[in-house]
Amino acid sequence: MIVDKPWGHEIRWAITDRYLGKILHINSGQKLSRQYHEVKDESIYVLKGVLILEVGSGKDLYTHILREGQTYRVRPGTIHRFAAPADGYVKLIEVSTPEIDDVIRIEDVYGRAK
Repeated sequence: MIVDKPWGHEIRWAITDRYLGKILHINSGQKLSRQYHEVKDESIYVLKGVLILEVGSGKDLYTHILREGQTYRVRPGTIHRFAAPADGYVKLIEVSTPEIDDVIRIEDVYGRAK
């Protein structure tokens, strides 16, 4: 199932009661919400491009640059944001626990509800 998003799109290739598998395509210069999950535990793998991964907020904000083949685990309660650089898109595999609607938005450049 392809789901269009303001930052690109995601392909949900596995939805079960135990896990969720998605491919995220983030367009050049776009970014997801700064968010966290109460229960959802997710791991990402960079398939193509470069991911700008922001973790934390305020003075505790850290930026990680992940390249093709690199991974990162986002545990419940971790504030994070995925972004693509201005000069190229990024494609990720995300595998997580099945709580697809467990998204607490802190900041969103597209005006979506918190």
